[in-house]
Amino acid sequence: MNTILAMSYELYYALSLICVIGAFLCSVMVIVAVLIQPSNSHGISALGGNADTFYNKSKGKTLASTMKMITYICMGLIALFMILFFIVEVL
Repeated sequence: MNTILAMSYELYYALSLICVIGAFLCSVMVIVAVLIQPSNSHGISALGGNADTFYNKSKGKTLASTMKMITYICMGLIALFMILFFIVEVL
């Protein structure tokens, strides 16, 4: 009986550690990705209108859009790790 309890504690500890380390690494990635991204507003662009340029057409292929997608994915992973951590703590 003690080996079953010891194994479940080791499993609990391992799962908790994986969730915390995963959330920490993802949070560091979010911080780095946000710091690398350029700002969305370039002055007061609402007054000057919005011209349809080549940059606007190819916006999906830029580094900024890639960093934005990395930010969204890492934030989703942080939420997933924290939900899993809460489930492990409750069980």
